[in-house]
Amino acid sequence: MTDVLYELTNLSKRYTRGKESVAIFEDLTMTINRGDFIAIMGPSGSGKTTLLNLLGGIDKPSGGQVVCNGLRIDNLSQAKLAKWRSSHVGFIFQFYNLMPTLTAAQNVELPLLLTNLSGKERKRRVQTALEVVKLAERAKHRPRQLSGGQQQRVAIARALVADPDVLLCDEPTGDLDRTTADEILETLQLLNSELGKTIVMVTHDPAAAKYARRELHLDKGRFIESGAMA
Repeated sequence: MTDVLYELTNLSKRYTRGKESVAIFEDLTMTINRGDFIAIMGPSGSGKTTLLNLLGGIDKPSGGQVVCNGLRIDNLSQAKLAKWRSSHVGFIFQFYNLMPTLTAAQNVELPLLLTNLSGKERKRRVQTALEVVKLAERAKHRPRQLSGGQQQRVAIARALVADPDVLLCDEPTGDLDRTTADEILETLQLLNSELGKTIVMVTHDPAAAKYARRELHLDKGRFIESGAMA
C-alpha cells in the first residue's frame, strides 16, 4: 500500500461574485501521506476551509484533481460522495455541532446510522471511541451537561467512530481556553502518533500548529512550508 493518502494536482477553486470570478487558488499541487499531521495556517480568505471541504468531498474543485487512496473523489456523484465520506472522513469543527437533545453516546453513533452495522456493533464502536477520548463515563450526558472541552472530545469520538482514513479539523480549539485547547491538541497528537490517524487541521493559532508534524502556510493560493516537527 502506498504511503500517499491524498494527491492534489493542479487544483483550482473559483467563486462567482456578481459578474466577477474570484480565484481562491490556482494550480495547487500537494500530497498528504498516511499518518501525517498537518497544520494549515494563513490569513482569512486564503482558502483554508475551502481546502478542507475539497479534501472531505463537501465541495468540488473548479479544475484539477483530488485523489484519495487512489480514488478520484472530484468525479463522484453527490450520492457516492456521501457514502464515501461516511467511512473515510471524520470532521471536527470549532463549535462541536452536537445534537443538543441526544446523549454523548447517541451523538457519537450518528455517523454509523448511515452504515449497515448491527446495533450491537454500533454500540461497541461508540464505547471504544468514547474510551479513546476518555469520556466513557459521560456516555449518557447531553451536551449541556458537558464542558466545552468535553463536548469537543465527544465531537472527536464521533469523527473517529467509523475508523476513517483522515480527520479534517477546522479550528478545533478556536472556542476553548488555552488549557483546554492544549488537552484537545494532545488528544489529536496521540491519535496521530499511537493510532496512526492522518490529520489535517486548519488553525489561526501558532501554539496549536506546533502540535502538528508539519506546518504549512496558505497564502495567495500557494503553500509555504514553514517547519516540520521531529
